[in-house]
Amino acid sequence: MKLQPVIQELHFISPLSKTIWSDIMSILVSTAAIVMVAETVLGTFANAFIILVNCTDCIKRRKISLANRILTALAIFRIGLLWIILMNWYSNVFHLVLSLQVKYSICAGWIVTNHFNTWLATILSIHYLLKIGSFSNLIFLVLKGKIKTVLIAVFLVSLVLLFPNIIMVTNCERIQVNGQRGNLTGKTKGTYFLKLTAMMIFTLDTMVPFTTSTICFLLLIYSLCKHLRKMRLYQKGTQDLSTSAHIKALQAVISFLLLFSMFILSLIISGYNYRKSLEEPVHLICLIIGALYPSSHSYILLWGNKRIKQAFVLALVQMRARLWLKEQKP
Repeated sequence: MKLQPVIQELHFISPLSKTIWSDIMSILVSTAAIVMVAETVLGTFANAFIILVNCTDCIKRRKISLANRILTALAIFRIGLLWIILMNWYSNVFHLVLSLQVKYSICAGWIVTNHFNTWLATILSIHYLLKIGSFSNLIFLVLKGKIKTVLIAVFLVSLVLLFPNIIMVTNCERIQVNGQRGNLTGKTKGTYFLKLTAMMIFTLDTMVPFTTSTICFLLLIYSLCKHLRKMRLYQKGTQDLSTSAHIKALQAVISFLLLFSMFILSLIISGYNYRKSLEEPVHLICLIIGALYPSSHSYILLWGNKRIKQAFVLALVQMRARLWLKEQKP
């Protein structure tokens, strides 16, 4: 008889705890929505500024350097990636009804933008290594003399992984949609094999550029240490042009590696929790980290490029001056 009040109390607490949890989750979803929009807007602004400066400079000088071409292409695909991530998240969280064609387009768009976002950053790392690194190795000297050919070859190799990736992922999306409709297709062994193959291709498509960038980073560190040792031997200062170029390249590559590691980790965690709703805290954190990579790394690249940095600082000064003049007018 004494247990009855306790049971009634527990029944009363359970709905209350559910209400509190739903309130917390609604706050988390709202906060995540604000952060996602902020990351997308700020990332789009940085990438659009890089495109604008490079295109303006190309029109004025009638030429554009190889590094700036890579930066421009990278900025274009990063804008696409940011908006696709935001669109996919909003459509799932707010339960927007999308046609199958739109779903396949979003899926394929994410694969394409993410692929070029990763590989172009890796190509930029290779460009830094071949342009700045100093080694007496014959193979390195041959590659250094043919930078453009090497980068085009790497780009073409990346396309070999792109097309199977698009095919496998879009097929997985189609099977998932059929499974939600009640078809038995999603329960076959062939479907499991297809999903496993898609994960293997996607893993290969992310780990190859990551490993390549890591090797470039380590070789740049070795080259910088070698250069500093030589400078000390000849009793010269360490703040020369080569040293500053090495440091800027290292900053760009290490920031890419750190942010890309976080991005891969968020993808892996999301992959293991794919059955859970996108409103779950795990998915919310992973999506915020995923959007942080293409948005924040663009600012690091912007600040590391002397010409784009000068244009950015000048634009900020002009904006501040205009705001000050508006305040002084009354």
